[in-house]
Amino acid sequence: MNTIFSLARVAHLGFAVAITALSGCQKAEPAAPATATATSDSTITTFRHPGVLNSKASLDLIASQANSGDATRMAGYNKVVDYMNQYAVPSSFPAVVYVVGSGGSPTEDQIRRDAVLAYACALRWVKTGNATYANQAKQILNGYAYNFQRYSTSPKPDGSPTEVRQTYLEASWVAPNFVAAAEIIRYYQVNGTTGAGWSATDIAKFGDFLNNLKNNYVNKVPGSINDVNNWQASCAYAKMAIGVWFNSTTVYDGGYNYVLEVMPQVFYSDGAVKEQRDRDCVHPQYTLTALTYAAEIARIQGNTALYENNGQQIRIGWGKFEDAAAGNYSRNCSGSQIFPGIETAYNYYGTTKLASLRDRQDPYGTPGDKTFVGFTSFTHRSIGR
Repeated sequence: MNTIFSLARVAHLGFAVAITALSGCQKAEPAAPATATATSDSTITTFRHPGVLNSKASLDLIASQANSGDATRMAGYNKVVDYMNQYAVPSSFPAVVYVVGSGGSPTEDQIRRDAVLAYACALRWVKTGNATYANQAKQILNGYAYNFQRYSTSPKPDGSPTEVRQTYLEASWVAPNFVAAAEIIRYYQVNGTTGAGWSATDIAKFGDFLNNLKNNYVNKVPGSINDVNNWQASCAYAKMAIGVWFNSTTVYDGGYNYVLEVMPQVFYSDGAVKEQRDRDCVHPQYTLTALTYAAEIARIQGNTALYENNGQQIRIGWGKFEDAAAGNYSRNCSGSQIFPGIETAYNYYGTTKLASLRDRQDPYGTPGDKTFVGFTSFTHRSIGR
């Protein structure tokens, strides 16, 4: 793995020759389940905020364009409004979230839904400057910060027990969604002057909530399953997001290095995500979205090495999914929901093939299962690098 980590540093410095020399890594088959390492290669010294999926510059841009009536930006923004019209801000929050394998529970559905809703509220505040929406986001963030205690499990629909490790994945999904909202509420200022007014006490309590998710669930993903797939990608992305929140290079680098370790193991030699061929049309998009969002966090923090890693492996993977969506791969994914991570990937790569996939369902809201935040046609379409 030291060779892969060295690639990240080299790519950050822009030595294309070294990337070419190591491009064979994308063809490697996994020899064993991926585990996190302690090597630090992210090059982060000072964190930028907001720094999870959105930057101050990108938020300023999309708010300005939407408020100027830009039709494309407004089409994306309307997905935010649609989501908020569909789901009310809750007045109660679960202390225990019950996870059900191959199914769901009311509390599992709520925490996923609410994490995305907090993000939607934050984005609507950015666009409108209306404090109502900032307060709604804070209500959700504080609701979990002060009430959530733990994850537990409930039996699957067939009556068999849900494995405890499923709670590790669930936490890896919701943690970065909460952080994406919280970074905006904590750091963004509308018109450069007006913040959301989130108190230091509440911010500290939210940090306790994130530490609970990280220490008791997210950190337990490595080694919890034999396959290397979307689980590890989601864990790595979550750790990077949490690392930004805590201004922790240790936590951030743990996630960053895990991305580098996992990436060569989740793709076939033709560039397709393994679950695309072996499983279905949803799980490979979990992997691609987690890797893309991790790369986007790193880009905001000043490092594009994850986007460029292994000969732009993320781009190749999305391209192979476009083949499946077009019915030109061994698994036919035509008619499947396209995950909003494609909009973020297309903003960086800008290729014709990714445009073809993006255009299949643009503008993008959020995935139906609410595993990842969306609204990327509002936040990421044509925002530049």
